[in-house]
Amino acid sequence: MSLVTALTAGLAQGDLRVIDLTNTLSAQTPALRLPEPFPNLIDFSLEEVAAYDDKGPFWKHHNIHTGEHIGTHLDAPVHWATGRDGKDVSQIEPARLIGPAAVLDVSAAVEDDPDFLLEIDHVTAWEAEHGALPTNGWLLLRTGWDRYSDDQEAFVNADEKGSHTPGVSAECARWLAEETQLSGFGVETVGIDQGNAAQLDPPFPVHHYLLGRDKYGITSLQNLDRLPPTGALIVVSPLPIVGGTASPCRVFALLEG
Repeated sequence: MSLVTALTAGLAQGDLRVIDLTNTLSAQTPALRLPEPFPNLIDFSLEEVAAYDDKGPFWKHHNIHTGEHIGTHLDAPVHWATGRDGKDVSQIEPARLIGPAAVLDVSAAVEDDPDFLLEIDHVTAWEAEHGALPTNGWLLLRTGWDRYSDDQEAFVNADEKGSHTPGVSAECARWLAEETQLSGFGVETVGIDQGNAAQLDPPFPVHHYLLGRDKYGITSLQNLDRLPPTGALIVVSPLPIVGGTASPCRVFALLEG
């Protein structure tokens, strides 16, 4: 049996499950809010053009208005200064967007500390138990933050000291970029860096190191609690926007059983 035939049969027979890792996209989808004087992207919205009426008697359709970095979205290298000469969304090879998932669960630590930072030791401890991070794979950080995905205030979790969401230390971000063969890194939070990552050195180290090394980021993931540490395959499907620094995307996991 060919691999494609086996995959098709597994889906048809229910031996292979498809799990949606994507947040819904609407005007209520939580989004990043930059402090002044920096401008923010527009939120997602639909503009009705026709709805089975004089403007379209047999059809309904809309214009969509959205920033690139809204909802579950993929960050391309060109998004960041260190990747400015790298790929835009349309240039990312499809084979880099499909790969094995390594799911690292730090939700218990985040429950006690919303400013939690992933360190190299956390990753190497995971590798000691589950094996090396996969080549052309995706490290998915499970923090439990997706429970806030319908609440702008809780999702961003900001106060006078900044935004308090978990992320990755500068040392670990550099290590993931330089010492692994990952395609990318995915999170349940609004951005691939910690909420207060502007205070790290360098600022926003996941953006700085990973996008600068032709690795990609996915934000606002859902349902990582339904994935095992290893064994799932993820499919990341951004729009191929020419010149795009990011794109809202649908992300699926394929899982046996």
